[in-house]
Parts: sequence; C-alpha cells; structure tokens
Amino acid sequence: MKTLIDPSKTNVHGLERSASLGGGLALLGAGLSRGGLLGFIGAAVGGLLVARGATGQCELKRMLQEKQAQSPDKARYAHMPLDSESRSFDFDGQKRLPDSVPMGHESHLHTPLR
Repeated sequence: MKTLIDPSKTNVHGLERSASLGGGLALLGAGLSRGGLLGFIGAAVGGLLVARGATGQCELKRMLQEKQAQSPDKARYAHMPLDSESRSFDFDGQKRLPDSVPMGHESHLHTPLR
C-alpha cells in the first residue's frame, strides 16, 4: 500500500510543526464556530495548517527553498548597498561604506574606498 506521507520529503520540523498544528486547530475551530463565508475560509486555512503540521510537508516551503537554492548570489549580496546609494551625498567623507564589512566568505581582505 502506498502511503501519502513520505518521510524523506519532510521539511517542517520542531516548533514550526507544532505551531502549524496548534494554530491550525485554533483557526479551524474559530472558522467552524463563526460560520458564513469568512468562517469557511478560516476553517479551510486552518485545515491546511493542520495537514501541514501533521504530515511535516509543505509544498510552498519546498518551492521557496528550491528557488533560493537556484540563485544564491542574490542572498549573498543582499546586505551590500547599491551603487547609487554608495555614490550619494550621504557617504561623502566616509572612508568605507556602512555595510561593506567582510561577512567571512570573501577570499580577500576588504580595502576601504578612497
């Protein structure tokens, strides 16, 4: 018999999984007691959160992690100021840019701008 839950695809763990279960149950109960369209939507979202916490699998989280893994350079340089920011009048007279401290993954030492 084929199971619906594949332990190798589990990507929700620990506190996140517990929060999904607890929040989902609360939202499911609140939605069912409210009734109407908003209650139905709340119950549906609560049910999805309960399923996420019970199975430990979240397709949206998996897709976001894959997308981030495909473009690691965006995250690597996200802390650095844009060229237009570094050439503004705000930085006149400063020897180095505010976020230009080496983060530990650079292969060379940082030299201040002149």
